[in-house]
Amino acid sequence: MKEKNLFEYAVIRIVTQVYREEFLNTGVILYCAKEKFLQMRFMLDKNRIAAFAPKQDIESIQELLIGMKEIVDGKQGTIGKLPIAERFRWLTATRSSIVQSSKVHPGLCENAAEML
Repeated sequence: MKEKNLFEYAVIRIVTQVYREEFLNTGVILYCAKEKFLQMRFMLDKNRIAAFAPKQDIESIQELLIGMKEIVDGKQGTIGKLPIAERFRWLTATRSSIVQSSKVHPGLCENAAEML
């Protein structure tokens, strides 16, 4: 049996009206220190966002998500040059913006890529 490694993940949310605390889950970011693994996946359902928040600029949301993915991949600015643990902590920090992450949750896995 393979060894299980601790991983951490957060759900990526689109929050169109912060004061109402309504959101749509759109992706996940997963970090596993032992495997030196940090990746993010997202799916932007434009019809669902349009139904949820008809006045929201979907293209700007897509740009924010792509920017987050580029930070995860180490391709975006100063934050993207940080070690993966610091990038994960920065991306999952509490913020009041349209794109947010949930609280960080732990888990155990044998393979972080498969878990993602």
